[in-house]
Amino acid sequence: MNLKLQRPIVFFDIESTGINVAKDRIVEISILKVFPDGKEDLNTFKINPTIKISPEATKIHGISNKDVKNQPTFSDIAREIANILKSCDLCGYNSNKFDIPILAEEFLRTDVDFDFKKAKFVDAQVIFFKQEPRTLTAAYKFYCNKDLKNAHSAEADTIATYEILKAQVERYDNLKEDISSLAKFSKQNNNVDFAGRIIYNSKGIEIFNFGKHKGKIVEEILKKDNNYYNWMMNNDFPLYTKKVLTSIKLRSFNQKF
Repeated sequence: MNLKLQRPIVFFDIESTGINVAKDRIVEISILKVFPDGKEDLNTFKINPTIKISPEATKIHGISNKDVKNQPTFSDIAREIANILKSCDLCGYNSNKFDIPILAEEFLRTDVDFDFKKAKFVDAQVIFFKQEPRTLTAAYKFYCNKDLKNAHSAEADTIATYEILKAQVERYDNLKEDISSLAKFSKQNNNVDFAGRIIYNSKGIEIFNFGKHKGKIVEEILKKDNNYYNWMMNNDFPLYTKKVLTSIKLRSFNQKF
């Protein structure tokens, strides 16, 4: 069954130096762009992360520091990647929690301003866990009746994700083929930032989702406790979380005038 696409969708997977979204960097990204007419365009990039790859990460994806030593940095190819992703929706496996947040962090370190708010996010893992809680390898076997070779290589995982999503749409009657419906089904939390440190409450107002101010309205806390803003900005929070926090603070400031 083909997906009903109103515009291109990008299936992608990222391998990284580790799993800390704020600190770790991308070492490989594979992007499969699928157009409404069925055309497919696959690109895979090895990337010099400019920091060391952890031994634990190398054991998983097989990419060593030597492998990426002479590769371009993310800044070198950021505009090329942005052009591929432009005007596309995004789909991955666990992408809402990891791939999209770490990609957003990489863009924020460059002079390329990529607006993720214009894309819909479909996460095949969320669909899988809601329907059949298992792993990517098991999902591929379950939905496609295939063994996933070269698991944890970005390209193999990207292609597998594309095949899994098509099989999921065909298998489940409650899943629609359009990306808006799949993105809505994939959504687990009403996050404001990708890391889920700030979320929307039932009234659509930003609240903190962690720490001593959990459940409290962000704008009200920032008005009362400027030290909390400074603490977050000076500590190990993702750049995108800091960007969202600053945006809320500036919005509140501008409302005074």
